[in-house]
Parts: sequence; C-alpha cells; structure tokens
Amino acid sequence: MSIEKKRRIEFGDFQTPDALALQVCNHLRALGLRPDVVIEPTCGVGAFVLAAAHAFNDARQVLGYEVNEAHLDTLRGRLSASPHESRIQLEHADFFSIDWKEQTKTLPGRLLIVGNFPWVTSATQGAIGGTNLPEKSNFLGFNGFDAISGKANFDISEWMLLDVLRWLAPRGGDVAMLIKTAVARKVLAHAERQQMPIAGARIVEIDAKKHFGASVDACLLVIRLDPAAVPSYDYAVFSSLEDHQGRKVGHRHGLTVSDLNTFEACSFLIGQSPQKWRSGVKHDTSAVMEFTRCATGYENGLGEIVQLEETCLFPLMKGSDIGGNKEWRSKFVLITQRTVGADTSSIRELAPKTWAYLEAHAEQLDARGSTIYAKNPRFSIFGVGDYAFRPWRIAICGLYKAIRFRLVAPIDGRPVMFDDTVYYLSFDTEDEARQTLTALESEQARGLLSSLIFWDEKRPIKTGILNVLDWSRLLTDTPMQATLI
Repeated sequence: MSIEKKRRIEFGDFQTPDALALQVCNHLRALGLRPDVVIEPTCGVGAFVLAAAHAFNDARQVLGYEVNEAHLDTLRGRLSASPHESRIQLEHADFFSIDWKEQTKTLPGRLLIVGNFPWVTSATQGAIGGTNLPEKSNFLGFNGFDAISGKANFDISEWMLLDVLRWLAPRGGDVAMLIKTAVARKVLAHAERQQMPIAGARIVEIDAKKHFGASVDACLLVIRLDPAAVPSYDYAVFSSLEDHQGRKVGHRHGLTVSDLNTFEACSFLIGQSPQKWRSGVKHDTSAVMEFTRCATGYENGLGEIVQLEETCLFPLMKGSDIGGNKEWRSKFVLITQRTVGADTSSIRELAPKTWAYLEAHAEQLDARGSTIYAKNPRFSIFGVGDYAFRPWRIAICGLYKAIRFRLVAPIDGRPVMFDDTVYYLSFDTEDEARQTLTALESEQARGLLSSLIFWDEKRPIKTGILNVLDWSRLLTDTPMQATLI
C-alpha cells in the first residue's frame, strides 16, 4: 500500500465538495441557525470553512483546525481569494490533542460545530497501523464476548462526535456533521442514554456515492443543544436536503425506532420473546468444518474428499440459503460439541475417523485468532446448546433486507444447523413451530419488527430486535401451512 493511500485511509480523508458544503450551510441557515462562531475541527482543504463564512456572514469568527499541513497550505491559498478572509482563523492542530472545552471557553455567543469527521473505524486503523484515533478505551462500555468479538470496534467519527457533545452540552450550541447514517443513530441513542440536553435533532440523507464515491449510507446529522430546554430525543429523518416531510424516529423502551407511528400501533407486542433467538454455529474455519456430500464421501472447502462418521455431521444451511429461499444443497457441518465448553476428546472414541480428520487439520483450527477458542477445549465451536438439537426450526437471515421467516424441517432425522448469519428458534414438534410461524408472519408482528429495523445497515435484522417481540400474544390454535425444504 502506498504511503499516500495509507494516509488517506488512516485519516478517513474524504474531502467535502465545495458545492455540498455550501448546500449544507445554506440548509442550516434555513433551519434558523445563527451562530456567533463557527468551528470546523478537521477542516481539510476548507470546503466548510469557506461555505460557513459565506452562509453565516453575520458570524464573528470561522475557526478551522487541521492536522495535515499540506491541506492547510491549500486552504491558505484559497483564502486569498475570499472576501471573508479577515473572519477566518486557521490552526495546525490534531483533534485528539486539543482540550476543546478549554479552547472554546472564551469564545462569545452560540457555537456551531460543522464538518466531516473521518470515515474510518478503529479496527481499520489497527489493521494498517494507523495512529489517528483516541487513546484506547472501551468507551461504549462493552464487556465479555461483545468486546472480544468486535462490538467494541467503533467509527472514529463516533468517538469524535460524542466528545464534541460532551464538552458543548453544558454551554449549548449546534452540531452539524456529515457522517455514516448508522453512526448518527448510535450517537443519538447514546445521547439519550446520557440524558444530554438535546433540544432538537434531524438526519438528512445524502448521496455518498455521488459526492464522495463511497458506497456507504451517509447523512447530515444536525443536533441542537440547550441546557435550559426540556430535552427531546425524537428526531426526523429526511431523504434529502430538499425533503420537507421526513419521518418520525425516536427511542422507546430502550430501542431505536425507525417508524414511531407503526411502532405505537404494534407496541402491545413489546416484551420478551418466549424463546431466545439464537445465532447459528460459529467455527471460523469453513474450509475445514463444512462439507458437501459427494458420491465418494464428503468434500471440504480445501477440495479434499474424506470419509467421516455421521456422528458429528449435521445438515447445514447458510444465510444465503435461508434468505434466498433455496433448497438444501447437501451441505454438512462438523459439530464437535453439544454445549459450549464441553470436552471434545470423547470424539476420539465415538468417531475415530472424525478425530483423525480434526488432528490432520489441527494447524488451521489452532490458528483461529479469537481468544474465545484459545480459552476453550481444542476444536471448540460456538452457537451450540440443547436448543441446537431440537428437530424443528424457524429461521431468518440477518443480512437480507426483508422480513422472511422460514420453517425448516429436520433432514434425514437430524436437525439442520446454520451459519452465524442466521437467527433461529427451535421446537420439539412441528405443530409448535407452525403455530409460532403463524404468529411471526402476522401483520402486527411484522409491523413491530419493521418499525425497529433500519434497512441501510449491513446486518439490519438483529437478535436484539427479534428478542423484544413477544409472539406468544399472537398464538392461535390454527397451524399455518408452510413450504418445507
């Protein structure tokens, strides 16, 4: 990777087009924002500095901060042609090194913090050896498996924006930032949990592909802070800067709601799922642990044809099978445990061919990076328990942008396993499964789920959403006819 490319990734360096910056600032002015001082904390080559100086011509100062000296040199050259040069001040500075509360305490009047924070995650920074991030801390408070498995990974812009809200909240002011839409929602949810003094907020969707050449859902997030006002944590989402209708979004029962009107109509179903939704098997070595049955045995992902006992082999359906409503493709997965943490050495006696196979591929299995494998018996997997061995399932793929439940019957007398992009319920009898499917596919259940799902997310359907639907309130004695695999 070239030094220039690494630097662009490290700093999430997507410069805002001048036309978009001016459009945003004019939009803010139309909303009634009248800042005395405008601050762009990562100003780059100055699109927002120049746009803010033009749109807010009654602001006393426009302050730009930038860590890249070359960007500042470019901006200084641009200022020479600006009639607002006298109101603009620039400083070569690193966002993470500035004490912003101290820096702004003497600034007069109302502040507007505007700009475009870096579009890069902490995990990406680690992968490229980048240092453009705050001091390491699990700042959102994840613990246990969530912290280990990656939920503690965060967008740098998320940390930066929350930091701005922390120091700006006591004095009040406005924030308008171009960021990923998913980050905007996280920030607003966090602000509610922390009871920050939000007087109003909105998300305005933008075309990131058009403006930045980035295939990501992005938006303009506008937050008004006022410690003297009664906080309001509902907000509106608009499809563009020209949209004046929007839809009402907010938080209820600790949940982020994408459509409050639908949610309120179906909220009687909010509670706890009678059975916890589970994710499929996690093993992190599909080439070794997954097989396709062929005429001469089982073929793994390495192209090897092997002979294995059926003891530890179970039918497998992937997320694409469930979400795409595909037939079973004679796939199998090796299940080494009945419960998480169980001793695996019994396989040596129960299925000696399988044990020999595992030992032959021990190098790949032992190399699995996560500490969850290192702390458990050799050849461990995750996503197993009593629930995993009940014969009937209702499954849904978390990656597909549709609420599509599927009834899955046992195959050759064995329960079907899934990969970890699938969530499922399991049942002892077909009748139980069919009755539950009827409830889940009802208009009310679908309405509640759809009101909680944000379809622009990479994995829009989550167990946290599925598990708040109390489908037992919709159970009937009439089983639904469903197509089996």
